[in-house]
Amino acid sequence: MDTSVSRPELLLVADAVAREKSIDRDEVLEAMEQAIQKAGRAKYGHEKDIRATIDRKNGDVRLSRWTQAVSVVENEETQIPLHIARKFQPEIEDGGYIVDPLPPIDFGRIAAQTAKQVIVQRVREYERKKQYDEFKDRVGEVINGVVKRTEYGNLMIEVGRTEALLRRDELIPRENFRNGDRVRAYIYDVRDEPRGPQVFLSRTHPGFLAKLFAQEVPEIYDGIIEIKAVSRDPGSRAKMAVISRDQSIDPVGACVGMRGSRVQAVVAELQGEKIDIIPWSPQAATFVVNALAPAEVTKVVMDEDAGRVEVVVPDDQLSLAIGRRGQNVRLASQLTRWDIDILTEAEESERRQEEFRRRTGLFVEALDVDDVIAGLLVTEGFNTIEELAFVAQDELADIEGFDEAIAEELIRRAESALVKRDNELNDQRVTLGVSDDVAAFENFTPAMLVALGEKGVKTLDDLADLASDELIEIVGETNMDEETANAVIMAARSHWFDGEEGGENAGEAEADNA
Repeated sequence: MDTSVSRPELLLVADAVAREKSIDRDEVLEAMEQAIQKAGRAKYGHEKDIRATIDRKNGDVRLSRWTQAVSVVENEETQIPLHIARKFQPEIEDGGYIVDPLPPIDFGRIAAQTAKQVIVQRVREYERKKQYDEFKDRVGEVINGVVKRTEYGNLMIEVGRTEALLRRDELIPRENFRNGDRVRAYIYDVRDEPRGPQVFLSRTHPGFLAKLFAQEVPEIYDGIIEIKAVSRDPGSRAKMAVISRDQSIDPVGACVGMRGSRVQAVVAELQGEKIDIIPWSPQAATFVVNALAPAEVTKVVMDEDAGRVEVVVPDDQLSLAIGRRGQNVRLASQLTRWDIDILTEAEESERRQEEFRRRTGLFVEALDVDDVIAGLLVTEGFNTIEELAFVAQDELADIEGFDEAIAEELIRRAESALVKRDNELNDQRVTLGVSDDVAAFENFTPAMLVALGEKGVKTLDDLADLASDELIEIVGETNMDEETANAVIMAARSHWFDGEEGGENAGEAEADNA
């Protein structure tokens, strides 16, 4: 018995919707099948496995109930025991289905309305998926759109059949767009959210400036010139670092263009934003100097561990290096990813003199020598008493004005000063209550033991309770690395497993191992 009903008008509707929404015809027909399926379940039972199919050629609609044959029945509405199923279909296997055709549904008003809602919802979902698939791989592109409407200062931009969001804080300051205005913006994010795909645009993103230059400068588009870094103060000023793969091409000149034509095209799009184009350098110090242009730099001191760089400029260049409200140094810091401190030559000289006086005073007090000898030691590069105590005597005697006798005496006094200091620190350690077990670790200097005592770390248990980063913070990053800190803490914990007798000697054992 043929239980299908011919509905060729469904194919016409599917074709029309597919053309209007720019989605696949099969996806529209699948939505229709789900609508008919939902109506069928409403008639024959929501727990039943009711399925509908629409013939893609003639529009015939078939409705059927699917029942699974299983060894153990868990759902009586959709499953049937395998031995019973084989009475109707002898060749059926475990997990197979018995398909029973059902008579066509006569859609009433409510059923038709429900089916329409399902179709509309599914078509909307297909539209959203198509939009997301279209834009998910376009992050980093510059697109052109038209302002459709404004919502609380945010602009809804029409890009083809999709609406994109250009938030107020992603607009260049003092920009004002009205409905119908054309806008060029940068796609910086695409998200598939419950309410549909969201395309987020920006005109302040550093990537927007880079893409604009790629459109204006053929050498960038062709990969001959590479933009290595961009920093922006939107609408005011920007810095861009470039490098050329071809030594015969000047990257800065190519980006500026004949009489500034290329850079001016970008400046006009960015509402007059001034752009400094600088050559990129693999040498960090050179890159920092270039980034601070137009200010002149006389000296650069790098601290790679802290990620900081100290820059010395002539006194009359200070305001130029810092820029209005710190703009120049801030952009240079963002561009180079170094924290930049600006000093004038006068400030640097004063600080250097103060450091010289401090070190000289240290040697005068510890060695009981006059300012001349102490000054000579500092001038020769000695910064601490330890350096002097462990220097080779002949190396010290080679200093102009010194001889073997003076060198020998200075080393002796330095060693005596260290012994005196260590004794004082040891007395302080005892006063603080730091146990001998902790003091037995060779990894700890007397100064480090005092630091531990001041932080309340006095026994092996106190030491064992620390995490490695806590121990490093107490004794100083320059005095202990993470591997050593972990070894010390594990040695301190060993008495927890060895018993009290083993714990008494844990410090000594660690000292021997170290």
